[in-house]
Amino acid sequence: MPHSILFVCLGNICRSPMAEGAMRVVSEQREIEVIVDSAGTGAWHVGNPPDGRAQAAALANGVNISGQRARQISMRDFDRFDQVIAMDRSVLGDLDGLRPETAGGALSLFLDHVAGREGQDVVDPYYGEEDGFAIAWADVMAGANALLDKLERG
Repeated sequence: MPHSILFVCLGNICRSPMAEGAMRVVSEQREIEVIVDSAGTGAWHVGNPPDGRAQAAALANGVNISGQRARQISMRDFDRFDQVIAMDRSVLGDLDGLRPETAGGALSLFLDHVAGREGQDVVDPYYGEEDGFAIAWADVMAGANALLDKLERG
């Protein structure tokens, strides 16, 4: 049975769609079967594609995320996914408060999976400059590779 991973940020138009795209490409390259999706804690952008700057950062690295559409996390997601992964500590706190006590999926901070980056946030590039999206892309690639390393080790 493949692992299932849900990446979560605030609006599901920047960091979590990039994380979803990064995990898809890295898992395909490494031939590891995973089910991947992304969501936001808020409903501001439901139905919208990822931010154009996020799309450009992903595409500059050979990954097309333009087909993704923002959605808000649902209570079912906590059981549908083995891992629910937050992009920052604030989102992690929100998810911890939303998570049903009986939920089966593990909850974690994305960069906690990267040695030496524990407790760090994937910086939210939404209100910043273009280079913030390149930095966020590097972070999600590091996270995707580290998480797949852990999954391979069991």
